Amino acid sequence: MCISKRFYISAMTIVLVVVFMFSSAFVVYAADEESLEIASPAAILMDSQTGKILYEKNSHEVRSCASITKVMTMILVMEALDSGKIKLTDTVSASEHAASMGGSDIWLKAGETMTVDEMIKAVVVASANDAAVALAEYISGSEDLFVSQMNEKAQGLFMGDTVFKNCNGLDEDGHVTSANDVAIMSRELIKHPKIFEYTSIWMDYLRDGKTQLVNTNKLLKSYNGITGLKTGTTDAAGCCISATAKRGNLSLIAVVLGGKTGKERFKDASTLLDFGFANYNMMEPTVSEDIFEPIKVLNGMKQYVNIKAEVDGNILIKKGKEHSVEHMIELVSQITAPVHVGQIVGHLIYKINDETVAEYDVIATEDVGEINFLSSLKELFRNIFCV
Repeated sequence: MCISKRFYISAMTIVLVVVFMFSSAFVVYAADEESLEIASPAAILMDSQTGKILYEKNSHEVRSCASITKVMTMILVMEALDSGKIKLTDTVSASEHAASMGGSDIWLKAGETMTVDEMIKAVVVASANDAAVALAEYISGSEDLFVSQMNEKAQGLFMGDTVFKNCNGLDEDGHVTSANDVAIMSRELIKHPKIFEYTSIWMDYLRDGKTQLVNTNKLLKSYNGITGLKTGTTDAAGCCISATAKRGNLSLIAVVLGGKTGKERFKDASTLLDFGFANYNMMEPTVSEDIFEPIKVLNGMKQYVNIKAEVDGNILIKKGKEHSVEHMIELVSQITAPVHVGQIVGHLIYKINDETVAEYDVIATEDVGEINFLSSLKELFRNIFCV
């Protein structure tokens, strides 16, 4: 049977259109939160700026977390650097305890020295357990005291699912966290931009080039916008990752715990990040200045006080909802003197339908003193002599 070339091309066109329609439908479906296929037992996706959770699966399930522990270790290290307690050029000497660590390490020998900068690089890039302990001891005097400080920090961040027993994540009874808590501490760590100078390193060297470091986060080579953050693998924890990525002004944190393989955790993390970037945007809030009308002041040296909104940061919204954002202002009708600069007098609220997506304080922009006999007398004389 002979088929004309024109018919064959037309048929192929129809087939391609149908395939495109079905593939497009699949993409839309796959972008839906309910349809995400996450193989690992626990996961979460968080917007790093607002802390809003965009997806979660067993996010409060208490689990081992392996070297993801080092996210909290690095928080304390970064805080010590910021406070001036330690410097990157400081020399750290490895103790026998630090040198005794197993698992991932850089084979520190008791008494061997490296700078703080080199130790951080070893911890972040190569997930070195021995270097983590050496830093902990240098900052706090002992690993035990450092771990106590890790737990205090966790409590301060409301990480209710977490208990640390060591600073490097080696399996230990009772050393647990959750995907939710890992996201919280990851968000805290990236408030220190310095950490990205280490998490973005793919390969480096220590000991004058004798020791090679290769980053355990393979997404650095494969995912667009990846910035970090930390991987971890042990028998009890499985394969874990806290992955941070940024595209434009949207920065996301994807946490995966308990993956069966390294490949599975990287795939799950990529799926979560893809979902976030496909469905969300950050929008800079705008407001009409004419809504900030002065507020009446009772018993004050002035009858009215000027106000403004403390608008900072962006608003996280779903793509396609940009034109649905509305803002409103809630203010006290009047305020009694004295009034101070920065005093909260109301709130500027942004909503999509009935859902509040952002809220900012409205504050007084000036001081208004309380009227009294002396101030009234001064005002009277001022008016007399100014006339």
